[in-house]
This record gives sequence, C-alpha cells and structure tokens, in this order.
Amino acid sequence: MADILYTYKHQVYANITNKCDCRCTFCIRSHEDAVGDAETLWHKTDPTLEEITGAMDAFDFTGFDELVYCGYGEPTCALEHLIASAKYARQRYGVRIRVNTNGLANLYHQKDIVPLLSEAVDAVSISLNAPTAEAYDKVTRPQFDGAFDALLQFASRCKEYIPDVRLTIVDVLPPDEIDACQKLADSLGVTLGIRKYA
Repeated sequence: MADILYTYKHQVYANITNKCDCRCTFCIRSHEDAVGDAETLWHKTDPTLEEITGAMDAFDFTGFDELVYCGYGEPTCALEHLIASAKYARQRYGVRIRVNTNGLANLYHQKDIVPLLSEAVDAVSISLNAPTAEAYDKVTRPQFDGAFDALLQFASRCKEYIPDVRLTIVDVLPPDEIDACQKLADSLGVTLGIRKYA
C-alpha cells in the first residue's frame, strides 16, 4: 500500500488520491515514485476514509502544527474523504489544515464546493502556474475548457470563506510573467507565493 501520510522538509502531507484532472508538464509524479520519506505515493486503489484516519492515528504529530493535503493526485478529487479526514485531524490532533490544489474543484464536481471545503480547512494554496489562459493550458493541460477562469473564480470564492488563500507559481517564470501573476493575485485580494523549482 502507498504511503498516506509522509513528511518532507519538516512538514507532514496527506496523500489521499492519485486522481487528477490535469497533466502538468512539470509534475513530479511523472519523474519519481515518491518524495520525502515516502516509499511510494502511487496507490493501487485510493485509500478509504478508515485507512486515512488510521494512518493519522499511527502518525506522531508531535512537532507538527499543520497537515497539508498534497500527494500524487488532486486532493479535491476525493472531496468527501478530504473533508471528513481534515475535520478528524483538526479535532483529534489540533493541526491546522491546508489544501494544495489546482483550483478546479468546482469544475470537477460541477458545483460550488467552497462552502463545504471551508468547514474543514484553514488555508488553500492554488497552483496558478501562468498569468494567461493560453500559457496556463499549455503547461497545466487541464481536462476542462475554461479552466484558467474557473481557477480564478475558485480563488475569489475561497477568499470569501477561508482565512488564508494564496495563488502559487514557480520561480522559473520570467520577471514579466511573475509581475502579471502578482497583479492577478492583487486583483483578487490574495497572496502570491513563489515556490522554488526543484
């Protein structure tokens, strides 16, 4: 069975699904079977809620104040398990909950899931990846039309419900594109995070 919880750079992550509605050109899962202390992050079948909470119970959260939903899939593709297990972890272990997401959950589920998500999470980090729809589609290769606009709408909606919302990009973008991404984030009233590409 693949690792459900794993640690990387002093943070603990929850890997609850391998489903994803994008095929990003830079995705680490196309190069490696695991990151951090995980042996593999490839599930033969996605874990059940009981397996996820069982992994939490078996994990020592001492020294960790945040649990990040981020693995070899898009966490919101397993929305019910995400919300239920996040509520469980927050209540039982007192950790802050962050979701790293592609921001396409409303398209994937064909409804506004943000109010539901807000019941279980404290922070959302949304991968913007590019400042325009054309560039975004090229690098992210989403399965939906209109994904870029939907991502921005999702970020705006999250800002209404969730205390900490940020868009993220990697530092390999040229300065003019980083500036354009900053303007997008500013227009939505959210933070822009710039990740170091490794």
